[in-house]
Amino acid sequence: MRDIKQTAGRTQLGEFAPTFAQVNDDVLFGEVWADETLDMKTRSTIVISVFMGRGLITDALRHHLQYAKDNGITREEISAIITHAAFYAGWPVAWAVFALAKDVWGEEE
Repeated sequence: MRDIKQTAGRTQLGEFAPTFAQVNDDVLFGEVWADETLDMKTRSTIVISVFMGRGLITDALRHHLQYAKDNGITREEISAIITHAAFYAGWPVAWAVFALAKDVWGEEE
């Protein structure tokens, strides 16, 4: 099991929704994301695809795009992921995700 320390739930919702915050930090990230059955790039690809499929173009997606980059997904790979998912999630959604991805990856590669 990977050792992933997540505190976003407790930081943002700890006092307002302590149970949700605990499950987010300890179960979703502490257990599910830490499970080594899938590598981190695959997990990031799945999350981005699900967000796209549901039309969830939010700050949470921007954070997951950053995680994807941190997990080794290159600019070329994210472009291919978004393009492929566009046919299933919708072209306007892909345009919106590309705008976030350009902010995350920039022109660095």
